[in-house]
Amino acid sequence: MKITELIARILLGLSMTIFGLNKFLNFIPMGEMPEAEANLMGAFAASGFMFPAIALVEIIGGVLLLTNRMIGLALVILAPIIVNILLVHLFLAPAGLAIALVQVALIGILFYAHKEKFYPMISLKG
Repeated sequence: MKITELIARILLGLSMTIFGLNKFLNFIPMGEMPEAEANLMGAFAASGFMFPAIALVEIIGGVLLLTNRMIGLALVILAPIIVNILLVHLFLAPAGLAIALVQVALIGILFYAHKEKFYPMISLKG
């Protein structure tokens, strides 16, 4: 499990860091989007804060994973982003669904590998 965890941590850390940086630097061109996805991304851009906020969380979470620091925190802050990536590709842009499923699998592996860190969060005892 150690090697699987290491690979998952590095792959997810790299993808989050790279795609987070891309939101600021645009070094990976975005292809054509279906209209529904383009409308959602347009709304995010029009807000003026969503893309920078998402990008910062992706970069911070990715760097934490790559440096093997505060893994529990990294997973907790990245989970909502990955769930939204999955939902966007599931309902609005199915062409990217495979990549979203890989990210879900990677974070799932990491949550399982670090499950003991999350027991206090889900304990029924106060």
